[in-house]
Amino acid sequence: MRFSFWIGNGHPWDEILSSGVRAEETGWDGLWFADHFMPFMGDDGGPIHEAWSALSGLAQATSRVRLGPLVCGNTYRNPAVLLKQAITTDHISNGRVVLGMGAGWQENEHIAYGLEYGTFTDRFQKLEESLQILHGLRSGERVDLAGEHYTMVNAPAAPAPVGELPIMIGGGGEKKTLRMVAQYAEEWNVWGTPEIMAQKGAVLDEHCERLDRDPATIQRSAVALLFLHDDAAKSAAQREKPMPRPSMIGTPEELVETMQAYADAGVDEVIVPDFTLGTGGARDELLDQFLAEVAANFRD
Repeated sequence: MRFSFWIGNGHPWDEILSSGVRAEETGWDGLWFADHFMPFMGDDGGPIHEAWSALSGLAQATSRVRLGPLVCGNTYRNPAVLLKQAITTDHISNGRVVLGMGAGWQENEHIAYGLEYGTFTDRFQKLEESLQILHGLRSGERVDLAGEHYTMVNAPAAPAPVGELPIMIGGGGEKKTLRMVAQYAEEWNVWGTPEIMAQKGAVLDEHCERLDRDPATIQRSAVALLFLHDDAAKSAAQREKPMPRPSMIGTPEELVETMQAYADAGVDEVIVPDFTLGTGGARDELLDQFLAEVAANFRD
């Protein structure tokens, strides 16, 4: 199983860079970065760095970890322009980029910056057209498309990616999102507990069967907030509190059981956001402890 670190994009650049470099040095497998321009909670004027610029910097500063947006809001960019950004970052990283894609959901950004938001149906139709364009361009074909939302006229994408540039689709919608994962993606990501991953993974398998796709060809990753305690009583008390997102709560021994449950649910990668870990030395100690006492039990 892989273990990856999601760096918050509201930190100063020096902190983003140093935490990304340190994550690679200490053994994390990947670095992820949100594709947003404004916070979605609290002060909507808070500092937020742009994803592809940050990923390019991290690509230059690292040499081993996978890198990607978690995930790109499709409504923010023309898909051909987006692919150019991803391929350029892939060249900077020597082939380590994953192209995360989602339909887009953060309405306040669209309103503030004059980006077309549209209906739920509009956004998923746009995402599907984008995935068709990305597939064609990534394979080296020139693309012609007269779609409902995008038009391509003999569009090229040279240079080709250095690596495979896998497409990851983020989200857990069982009718639209998971069907598109089965049809277009090499990877799937969702916020989820082991129970959520098992349930939605079974739905993904059903879509794969209908589309004659081997489900084993799709890598599966889960995101959950991390609350690591040395005291079992603190863990038990925290589990009684409502959590804003799926969470991993426990002592190292309890979290080993949680990771085993993820593995049993078919999860290939667990992604830990830095949202609940504090800053500086306290965060670094928690990350190191998680790798040494939890993740190490699931490494080859």
